[in-house]
Amino acid sequence: MPTFIFRCLLLLSLAIVHGSSYAMSDQEQVQLSHIQRQLDIIERLATQAEAASTAEPNDRYRFDYPRLNRDIQRIRLGVQGYLSPSRAQPRDPAELVGDYRLDIPSAESLP
Repeated sequence: MPTFIFRCLLLLSLAIVHGSSYAMSDQEQVQLSHIQRQLDIIERLATQAEAASTAEPNDRYRFDYPRLNRDIQRIRLGVQGYLSPSRAQPRDPAELVGDYRLDIPSAESLP
């Protein structure tokens, strides 16, 4: 399930980057609106996956749902900013993280 979510985010990111190089047409606006709805769906799926996940004490890794949600919000804000820009402003150069695996410290390393 997490790889499905990551793949969807990657495809959406590529669509945003590809679409941002052209002037906005009616068709582009429709497509970007579809992306916003798909982001809502991905966010709901991530919330459901997080609720269904069971963190075992012996797990070395787990999926970083908060980071995924921050990246979804970042993409959403980018699309909204493109669809309805307030005025020309410098872009935020920060990139998506893309690494959603958390290292869980083992019980042996805890004091």
